[in-house]
Amino acid sequence: EAKVSGSPERLSIESLTSLFQKYAGKGGYNCTLSKTEFLSFVNAELAAFTKSQKDPGVLDCVMKKLDTNNDGQLDFSEFLNLMGGLAMACHDSFLKAVPSQKRT
Repeated sequence: EAKVSGSPERLSIESLTSLFQKYAGKGGYNCTLSKTEFLSFVNAELAAFTKSQKDPGVLDCVMKKLDTNNDGQLDFSEFLNLMGGLAMACHDSFLKAVPSQKRT
């Protein structure tokens, strides 16, 4: 039986879960992020992103795009879409910074 205790994958999953739960539920319902909780999360955890934005409405726009079921809340699945998008952006940035190499 394979043991995943302490593996990087497990730590990453636990980190995402803990990060979501750190902000969810401040307003009472701990399974989603309200708009206020989302803004608190972005301003605290993604400060570099918010400081680089010139449009004050960009976070409202991001929230609306992530809220795929239009309930005014972000559930964990919708939150993962944000984190996945951020990971893809970081990966793309990394690929642009590193000279391409041919695979043999």
